[in-house]
Amino acid sequence: MTLRLHNNLTRQLETFIPLDPACPTLYVCGPTVYNYVHIGNARGPVVFGVLADLLRRRFGNLRYARNITDVDDKINTAAREQGVPISAITDRFAAAYREDMAALGVMPPDIEPEVTAHMPQIIAMIEQLASSGHAYAAEGHVLFAVGSFEGYGKLSRRDPEEMLAGARVDVAPYKRDPGDFVLWKPSSDDLPGWDSPWGRGRPGWHIECSAMAAAHLGPTIDIHAGGVDLQFPHHENEIAQSECAHGGAVFARYWLHNGMLNFGGAKMSKSLGNIERVHDLVRQHPPEALRLALLSAHYRQPLDWSDAVIEQAGRTLDRLYGTLRELADVAATASIPAPVEAALDDDLNTPLALAELARIAGEARKATGPAEQARLKSELLGAGLALGLLQQDPAAWFGNTAGDHDDDARIQALIEARSAAKKARDFARSDAIRDQLAAEGIVLEDTAQGVRWVRKRA
Repeated sequence: MTLRLHNNLTRQLETFIPLDPACPTLYVCGPTVYNYVHIGNARGPVVFGVLADLLRRRFGNLRYARNITDVDDKINTAAREQGVPISAITDRFAAAYREDMAALGVMPPDIEPEVTAHMPQIIAMIEQLASSGHAYAAEGHVLFAVGSFEGYGKLSRRDPEEMLAGARVDVAPYKRDPGDFVLWKPSSDDLPGWDSPWGRGRPGWHIECSAMAAAHLGPTIDIHAGGVDLQFPHHENEIAQSECAHGGAVFARYWLHNGMLNFGGAKMSKSLGNIERVHDLVRQHPPEALRLALLSAHYRQPLDWSDAVIEQAGRTLDRLYGTLRELADVAATASIPAPVEAALDDDLNTPLALAELARIAGEARKATGPAEQARLKSELLGAGLALGLLQQDPAAWFGNTAGDHDDDARIQALIEARSAAKKARDFARSDAIRDQLAAEGIVLEDTAQGVRWVRKRA
């Protein structure tokens, strides 16, 4: 199978060929840990986690880094407001982020670098840029000279004049050019700071990822991924400073960007206040339904987020887990079907993979022979495995415990009594049983193979 990815650097679908076929490299921009992240921030980790698993299956190994930004003015503000050191803020919300991602089925990256642990590397990269004429010091700051890098703008493909026009708002007097961006800035006594050749200070946002990526993945990485909102200026600036610091070596060979989540007709963002926090959502809904919802649209497209999307994902999982429950006595080992792998090989086409998952489940519900049931159950589990779905016991999904078996038998007896009443044309009795079950949160589904039921979750 051939993996093809849409490279935003070239705007083309390209065959993925890693520099080292034995171990590709992947860097994903992680969170700034000053608060709980919103569900839009989770789309990248979920989608690119699927990519990470796919890369491991294809190449046998992977070095996957996703950073933690624990130096930021928003962190400083939160610490000052609460009267605590920044570590009290960052430790708390980094732990919350890891917990929330785990709830969504996101496996940890191989490497999770934190900015505060990489000050020597950051300072060394800034020194390299300054010594090669790509950066300059001014009033305690160090700035990258955008005009020194001919390729600036090649990722976002923005017109240079447009970029400069946007940068001219509140231009600092120490900048040589309005588009120059900060690599290092001074820290007053009440702010976190580190000693450097330019005085006590802290790094700018963009240089952090460049230094951490180089430290753990080398000067050239295979894939750099993140939200499309990071394409400019963050990723554009990463390219400029990384390639200038490394003698023109390509920084990232493939650039992948996930689309934004829209909520209430607008892009979900903290600044607009139209956010839903993962920390809250995983307590209000089954986390697996949230994961499926995030995978329901192609990663490069926007995703309209709503309660209806989550509810639909839950109903889909009800049907899938219901199928697995019916096949509970069939022995099977997960085997990823070729059509699912082909869908993911086609630029992570998760909607197509989910459609294939539904098709397999439909066939499994119709299967009668033991061999066919075993094959389809294996494919169903394997398709789920490729997407990070269907990995729990059906009883856990439906909220059953050991003590629920008697209740299951009671429900099944009522369903059989309803069927008998319908055959006897006693529709009043049939409707009464249906209404009783509905009041208990039991949803009935009439199929050609008989009546199936699911218990609605609270």
